[in-house]
Amino acid sequence: IEKYYQTLFKKCSKMMMTLNQMPQPIIARVHGIATAAGCQLVAACDLAVAAEDARFATSGIKVGLFCSTPAVPISRNIPRKQAMELLLTGEFIDAHTALNWGLINRTAPLQKLDEEIKILADSILAKSPEAVSTGKKMFYKQLELNMKDAYAFASDIMACNMMSKDASKGIKSFINKLN
Repeated sequence: IEKYYQTLFKKCSKMMMTLNQMPQPIIARVHGIATAAGCQLVAACDLAVAAEDARFATSGIKVGLFCSTPAVPISRNIPRKQAMELLLTGEFIDAHTALNWGLINRTAPLQKLDEEIKILADSILAKSPEAVSTGKKMFYKQLELNMKDAYAFASDIMACNMMSKDASKGIKSFINKLN
């Protein structure tokens, strides 16, 4: 049985990490209840929009199970004290609290949830796909580094990005608007 659970949680973790490794931003659409692995999935996505009546919890603790794998992305999304409260109490938080804590980006009434996600997605789609992909990859990699190495890495990425066709075109367009 232990081997079964190890395999299960390794597969789940690999899937969650795949979300960060995909070049496209992944937006979670949340309505209803997101608990345990559902809350983990929301935290693992790049962005999240929730219905105003959505609720979030890592309630495994209530049955003697600390939600260890959900703790990984949750602790990388919300401040430490809030993460520990969520993980140690198993109590639900509402969408407003999730927004204030940084677990989600936006809320909307359920009937306008898809519209709100479209607004966010369209804003990203209007940007250079190369810059978005480069930026997403840089963002997650720099989180693993100390401050000095993160700046060195970010500087290299920025210098390379400055040489792209999209950046050159965008900078020229910006300069032309100033003149």
